[in-house]
Amino acid sequence: MSVMAELIDPAVLDRTDVWRVAGLELQSRVLLGTSRYPSLQTLLNALDASGAELVTVAIRRINLADASEDESLLGTVRARGVHLLPNTAGCYTAKEAVLTAQLAREALETNLVKLEVIGDDETLYPDAVQLLKAASELVADGFQVFAYCGDDPITARKLADLGCAAVMPLAAPIGSGMGLVNPYALRIIRELLPDTPLIVDAGLGTASDAARAMELGYDGVLLNTAVARAEHPVLMAEAIRHAVEAGRLAFRAGRIPRRLYAKASTPDTGLIEVDRER
Repeated sequence: MSVMAELIDPAVLDRTDVWRVAGLELQSRVLLGTSRYPSLQTLLNALDASGAELVTVAIRRINLADASEDESLLGTVRARGVHLLPNTAGCYTAKEAVLTAQLAREALETNLVKLEVIGDDETLYPDAVQLLKAASELVADGFQVFAYCGDDPITARKLADLGCAAVMPLAAPIGSGMGLVNPYALRIIRELLPDTPLIVDAGLGTASDAARAMELGYDGVLLNTAVARAEHPVLMAEAIRHAVEAGRLAFRAGRIPRRLYAKASTPDTGLIEVDRER
């Protein structure tokens, strides 16, 4: 080992880089949704390619009676050994979201829930008031809440203060593929909540978006449409996995500061003096 390597914290050199959220210890920082894939087999292949260990399922859009069936979506995903993260997609009030989470806990025997409370059908933006109300009730009821929110730092901090297991600010509207439209706000959220697991959720469109989110210091990314509706979903899933790994490594490495003007990479000392006048 070189002298320089000996001076570096061994944790920085550790390529395993596991992370912990809601009592889980995960190696993959990719979370994957399960909707809108061309086929169940494509979904399963994408899961394998992405390396995802935590997978979301929309409770209001699947048949919970099939949870134990080997050939059902839930059954086949569970057979992959991944953790299920039921979500409350399609809920517009705190009451709806809490009831949906309770049904999921009973059917799937998990306290994990991705909390979504949507404000309207056009933007699918979260309703902050109803979201905070639902989060408070679910945390008090023993749920490990992954709270999907807007890119508002104040709402994100309130969710963390309530005891949510993870806060999940959006990058852009759900399914838009716009990427990180407000990285400034996402960076503020990261700085405000240095000890809270943060996952960029919604609006990512391709691998470079995922890498950029990780370079901001986020703990993970959640994608659905970007993979499911890609021309080749399995290839995109693999690209996302590599991008997340690269973005995480870049964050840990520490990027150079941005400068308005150039700065020579070679030192000035030892330069041969040359008369520039002709």
